Amino acid sequence: MKIIKCFKILLLLVGLFGLSSNPALSQFQQDPVISPEFKEDGSVTFRIMAPTADSVKISGNWMAGWGSSEKLTKGTEGLWELNISDLNPDYYNYTYSVDGVRTIDPHNPWVIRDVRNTFSAFILPGENSEIIQLSDQKNGTVQEIWYPSPTLNMDQRRMKVYLPPNYNDSNEEYPVLYLLHGGGGDESAWTELGLANRIMDNLIHSGDTKPMIVVMTNGNPNQESTWHVAPGHKPVRESDSQNPMATMRFEESLVSDVIPFVESNYRVKTGKENRAVTGLSMGGWQTQKLALNYPEMFNYYGVMSMGIIRESQFAMNAQTHLELTNQNIDNLKESGYELYWIACGTDDFLFDSVIHMREVLDGHDFDYVYRETGGGHTWDRWRLYLSEFAPMLFQ
Repeated sequence: MKIIKCFKILLLLVGLFGLSSNPALSQFQQDPVISPEFKEDGSVTFRIMAPTADSVKISGNWMAGWGSSEKLTKGTEGLWELNISDLNPDYYNYTYSVDGVRTIDPHNPWVIRDVRNTFSAFILPGENSEIIQLSDQKNGTVQEIWYPSPTLNMDQRRMKVYLPPNYNDSNEEYPVLYLLHGGGGDESAWTELGLANRIMDNLIHSGDTKPMIVVMTNGNPNQESTWHVAPGHKPVRESDSQNPMATMRFEESLVSDVIPFVESNYRVKTGKENRAVTGLSMGGWQTQKLALNYPEMFNYYGVMSMGIIRESQFAMNAQTHLELTNQNIDNLKESGYELYWIACGTDDFLFDSVIHMREVLDGHDFDYVYRETGGGHTWDRWRLYLSEFAPMLFQ
């Protein structure tokens, strides 16, 4: 029996060592090309092996102007390379164009999705990116939850729920932040593009933020989940439905379906004093409508990169929203709230709507906190805003 066992082990070892000579199993070998590579001087080197290509370009979200790109240089054995030295520590994404064909970096395993496009991603290490680095302490958990939504006539919708570190090791109850994405996004946006769970972990570990549950829903009322749904679930319903910013269906479902589900299935502190809501762009529009229509539900509001538009656009009716604000803002004042926070970048295409919003609120002597930064309508701003908004909550 021992001889047979040794013979089986020998055959296994021969098979493993044979992987290197079997092209069909080359996927098990380590990729010899490193991309991106971080240098000690803070620069980043991008590479791609494309021996037969005549042109390779890289497009990254750090580049100014939509569709901007830089050329890589072809070296020996068909290895293309480019070194970039002017990046600040942050979270970036990029793609290549190889002879005009868009592709992700085949040497970088970190792939992310934004709407229906995929990108390669990386975090450039440094002090400014510490808030989004994976903590070496005990981290929180992100659950993908299917819940019923009678308001939207759906048996199941998906949301993501962040549970703080030690949630599963205690009987403690937690306040809840409802975190809303922007137009084109879904329930995965804040974890995949915003790295919200990492931000919350680091803020909690530093003591800057009280532990809380963060609920990230799908703000598109016509969708059960992100478009690449799990097997067994119906595909996204995109036809014969209005733009989510043109209706109150999402806001109604959040109040009637999501909040009751969360408070029935998680250890949460109830009451408006233990609820906060914030969102970017479309989510900022939805946050405003929640404040105006359901002032009894939340005590903390955060409006990122969105204000009161002067002219109708993106299915948002400017006059209707202005009238709603003028009619209901005093009800919000009377109901009481702890914080109404507005943040926007001066290069944001919606910056003028924020100026208008402040004019309207000032006309009602409405108390709010305003945070103005540089930058535009981009995720680096929204990650920053979340890192500043969360420490203000539930103190």
